[in-house]
Amino acid sequence: MDPKFIRNFSIIAHIDHGKSTLADRLLEQTATLTSHQMQNQVLDNMDLERERGITIKSHAVRMEYRPPEGPPYVLNLIDTPGHVDFSYEVSRSLAACEGALLLVDAAQGVEAQTVSNALMALEHDLTIVPVINKIDLPSAQLERVTRQIVELIGASEEEILKISAKANIGIGDVLKAIVERIPAPKGDPADPLRALIFDSVFDRYRGAVVYVRVFDGVLEEGKKVRLFASGEVYEAEEVGILRLERIRKGRLSAGEVGYLICGIKELSKANVGDTVMEAGRLATGPLPGYKVVKPMVFSGLYPVNTDDYGGLRDALDRLKLNDASISYVPETSSALGFGFRCGFLGLLHMEIVQERLEREFEMEIINTVPNVEYQVLLSDGEVLEVDNPADLPPPGKIEEISEPFLTAKILTPTEYVGNVMKLCMDRRGVYVNTEYLDPTRVALHYELPLAEIVIDFYDRLKSISRGYASFDYEYKEHRPSDLVKLDILINGDPLDALSVISHRDKAYDWGRTLCRKLKDLIPKQMFEVVIQGAIGSKIISREVVRPFRKNVTAKCYGGDITRKRKLLEKQKEGKKRMKQVGNVEIPQEAFLAVLSMDEG
Repeated sequence: MDPKFIRNFSIIAHIDHGKSTLADRLLEQTATLTSHQMQNQVLDNMDLERERGITIKSHAVRMEYRPPEGPPYVLNLIDTPGHVDFSYEVSRSLAACEGALLLVDAAQGVEAQTVSNALMALEHDLTIVPVINKIDLPSAQLERVTRQIVELIGASEEEILKISAKANIGIGDVLKAIVERIPAPKGDPADPLRALIFDSVFDRYRGAVVYVRVFDGVLEEGKKVRLFASGEVYEAEEVGILRLERIRKGRLSAGEVGYLICGIKELSKANVGDTVMEAGRLATGPLPGYKVVKPMVFSGLYPVNTDDYGGLRDALDRLKLNDASISYVPETSSALGFGFRCGFLGLLHMEIVQERLEREFEMEIINTVPNVEYQVLLSDGEVLEVDNPADLPPPGKIEEISEPFLTAKILTPTEYVGNVMKLCMDRRGVYVNTEYLDPTRVALHYELPLAEIVIDFYDRLKSISRGYASFDYEYKEHRPSDLVKLDILINGDPLDALSVISHRDKAYDWGRTLCRKLKDLIPKQMFEVVIQGAIGSKIISREVVRPFRKNVTAKCYGGDITRKRKLLEKQKEGKKRMKQVGNVEIPQEAFLAVLSMDEG
């Protein structure tokens, strides 16, 4: 197909600004789907995506648009996730496009993720078409939002489209702007093949299905192809385009978007960002920007019933087929038994994986406190990477511990600036600067330790700003900090599942608060339960769960007091013996308590 009649574009927006609804309207207007196939959020094909109203996986769909005058055009929409956890998928999707629709809610205005994605699009030299959505809302503030967009990307007011995707207003103008403003793809079909992998899914019968954008050359069935990063060579078994289902075409030429099936048995071999080349005619170099995605947050996953360990392993194996960004290794806990140490892109990614394990595989799981990856410099000069507090070497062998820091951008209305700055200071944030976007909105720039935001930072930010503040971040560096390991002891035995690596200044408050919370959650036993927080050999907090007391003197009425005392002494001896051999049953709520802890 002639590349001048192809347009490859993406829609970038903050969560809940109407991206999936606009995609629905574009599919309707171009008659890509029949009325029977149409439904709300048609590209969001997971139940979780529909319930939460967010896009978790990238999607691609090919539309054919016939303008009132002139030849028909092929429009390839490469949809992107909106949450910061999936920013690498966003960057690869943008790399496969020549243009992007920047969608902004008329009531909420420009948010942190809008700014981040817009800057990412500009870095990829994409043509941006600004669009204000939800103009029919009573709370729409068109003038204010228009001014914000002009300041963000330097567009003129006349270039900004004003639509309502839900009410089907202005969709024709969007299609016209895509054709007129977004440039046609460059690339020569005669050059050696170079195709970018921007996503991949797993088909249990065919193996990995790779979604590609062809930049140069022609991708044809029957030819040998090579994946640059892994060096693996395969035969192209099936090549085609993407509607809602796969449509076999046999070949894709420069500028086109589609799929490739070539018998890849592991999704990890088909890495997002890799370049597909022709095995017998290699290009001079790969397409730029490929990097291996590293997990940022780590947590232990354990089955509630220890007999389900094999089932959990199978569930994680199958889940990894459709989400290659999960990493996991087996681990053992004295409190929880056998489980897995899992790595996630962020806290939302962790929640999504846990929900999918529970829903799709009917697994009952306990998760431990989320941790980040620390770099530990030992006295002998060796550097260890530690993502589990149980693996931290003894304090005497440690020279210093470094933790990951992020550059964070928080957009908030001016009246909440004080609250937001206090929250960032409480989380050991390093202030960088303040940027006034307009008289009512402020961008605060901070450097924050990742460990301080993985548990409840986002929830706290939303509550102190009444839901108006938005948050975006990216990894900066590992930085040395005064960190210690806090252990929780139950009757003198460490409960490794609740161990955390914390800053020394916060460890005392954390230990006291957690011990108090555990005291309320651990049920009474027939013996005394002592809960302690310890840093090394130093006990920093102590709580006691009092035992049940059986009234052994009930049968004594009247008589000498020594008879009662003798029975009480006998009971006391029995309780001592029970304490020596008794095991404390820890309820599941105790492990979840840490996730909802208020700063003590």
